[in-house]
Amino acid sequence: MSVSTADFRKGLKIELDGEPYVIVDFLHVKPGKGGAFVRTRLKSLVSGNVIDRTFRSGEKVQSPALEERTMQYLYREGERYHFMDSETYEEFTLAQDHLGGNRGFLQENVEVKILFHNDQPIGVELPIFVELKIVQPDPGLRGATASGGSKPATLETGAVLQVPLFLNEGDVIKVDTRTGEYIERVK
Repeated sequence: MSVSTADFRKGLKIELDGEPYVIVDFLHVKPGKGGAFVRTRLKSLVSGNVIDRTFRSGEKVQSPALEERTMQYLYREGERYHFMDSETYEEFTLAQDHLGGNRGFLQENVEVKILFHNDQPIGVELPIFVELKIVQPDPGLRGATASGGSKPATLETGAVLQVPLFLNEGDVIKVDTRTGEYIERVK
């Protein structure tokens, strides 16, 4: 299936030279002299590299053959992460590189979406929010309030992030996996 440059929008996935990309930014340009064109900034879904590419107006590009499967994260073994397909119960492993910065928020038994290109896994999408327990906060300051500063805390998955001073060991917090930021304490 092909896509015209007139259909370009942020988040659209296209294929260039056999590799899937997502459009990060684009701009339609109509110069006073010569033909119109589209400047794009593309991010590779495989390597994460960002490239700039210019297309002639009306040019067609291919849509990548992408498949998204719901998987359950089972466990970690060294630098390998084990998942199970929720429909077929087939198990497989992914290298740490496929998870990127998200691996610090990956809990056992959580369902994730794994993106495949030509039957090869290329990325993992976690739920937007996860609830994690604080296992080792830095000591807070006496008299800390909800509007005070922040301190680093280690979560049950090993991730470290900044949390408000009033949080203690054993507290469960909600974390935004897209930004890696503390959202709120869970009661």
